Amino acid sequence: MSGILSHPGPRPGILSDGARLLRSGLATGGVATTNEQFAAWLARCEETVRARVERVPLAELKGWHFTEGYGVLAHDSGKFFSVEGMDITRTGPRTLSWQQPLINQPEVGILGLLAKEFDGVLHFLMQAKVEPGNRRQLQLSPTVQATRSNYTKVHGGASTPYLEHFLPAGRGRVVADVLQSEQGTWFLGKRNRNMVVETTAEVPVRDSFCWLTYGQIRRLMTEPNLINMDSRTVLACLPMAVSGWPEDLVDDAPDPVYAAGLRRSFQAGGTDGRHTDVEILSWLNDVRTETELRVDRVPLSALRDWRVSDEEIAHREGKHFKVIGVSVESGRREVAAWSQPLLAPCDTGVVAFLTAHVDGVPHILMRASVEPGFRDVVELGPTVQCNPLNYADAPPERRPPFLDHVLAATGTVRYDVVLSEEGGRFHHAECRYLVVECDDPETLQPPPDFRWMTVRQVLALRQHPNYLNVQTRSLLACLGSLW
Repeated sequence: MSGILSHPGPRPGILSDGARLLRSGLATGGVATTNEQFAAWLARCEETVRARVERVPLAELKGWHFTEGYGVLAHDSGKFFSVEGMDITRTGPRTLSWQQPLINQPEVGILGLLAKEFDGVLHFLMQAKVEPGNRRQLQLSPTVQATRSNYTKVHGGASTPYLEHFLPAGRGRVVADVLQSEQGTWFLGKRNRNMVVETTAEVPVRDSFCWLTYGQIRRLMTEPNLINMDSRTVLACLPMAVSGWPEDLVDDAPDPVYAAGLRRSFQAGGTDGRHTDVEILSWLNDVRTETELRVDRVPLSALRDWRVSDEEIAHREGKHFKVIGVSVESGRREVAAWSQPLLAPCDTGVVAFLTAHVDGVPHILMRASVEPGFRDVVELGPTVQCNPLNYADAPPERRPPFLDHVLAATGTVRYDVVLSEEGGRFHHAECRYLVVECDDPETLQPPPDFRWMTVRQVLALRQHPNYLNVQTRSLLACLGSLW
């Protein structure tokens, strides 16, 4: 069948069947950069690419101000982003209402990954970048990771390196290009342009940049807090081949049997899953049609259950998150010093896929996630996506479905790594990313807002906006370390 969930047939041109990406995925020892050279480069970067981050009161942030009566926390230029109060009402199958701060950043930023072949193997130019909110300061980011305010130099600083490769005048061959959402529980309608562009030109490599194969990157996905969120969401948008998977890609996996199952699920046809492609899309449209989400701005000072002061914005029960201020000094950024607010979660989150053989084919249990910051109300989220501390005193019926199943590790844990969220807006925001294989999916009894989907059905949506949330895209990138 044809349609949004179907794979396109082979066509001439770059990565038309994903074969070169698979070849790059096999090159785990490196080509342009050996693993030993990478380790030495990373060690040098961790010594030299650093930032000094100090917490300061919100009222003392240079270049930022509260509007009258603590209405909005905004940048003096009117650019970058603001922190605003929102009154949220969700109606439909479930009716909920609450208030919270959200980051309003209407600009579309660029998350760009530059690709180039070396000795016939595709490589990606990764950046060792420090973000003020990172617990592990230096992480591997895409080649370009910049808001529009940054790359148009509203800050008055230096130009963004390699930006020309992602602008129309200097752009090479486009491999992937899709507008994708970010955290819908923390951002209001935030989107970034996720791009992969291949060049054949000579590219001078700056000190804090390094060419790596996809195989090297997917292996590094098992390192805590090393591959940053922006890299993961771009990597998740890469095209993959439906057929022609080398056996080595499975044989070399941590668990070849499980990897072989993932490959079968990736190659499954439109009628091989528990639900057909049309049924999946119809279910999502049902949820979007039946659910109404109203988000109205209110002054920060009017938010129920939140305290707003010159020092910080915080929930009265210590749940959810705070908004804090930081002062930053870094000699390796476009601007050497600046101040900004950061959203600081109250605890480590949990983001998990439950996988299981359904009708003989491995499936992922996906959730129709309704988040106030989504432009289209609903996107596909992982099986579990929450901060457990927010539900510590909640009765069983009010705890997120399958959270206890995942925390109890009922089944085989295939992936379990703590990874950070975006350090440019969030302070020490980390989630425990898990892939847990369930032995008996029939015992789970998913609620109506969950569906079992094949890996192919999930991956087929990654090149379209407003279908997969950022946590799902991160976990899809993590799956690459399992095959």
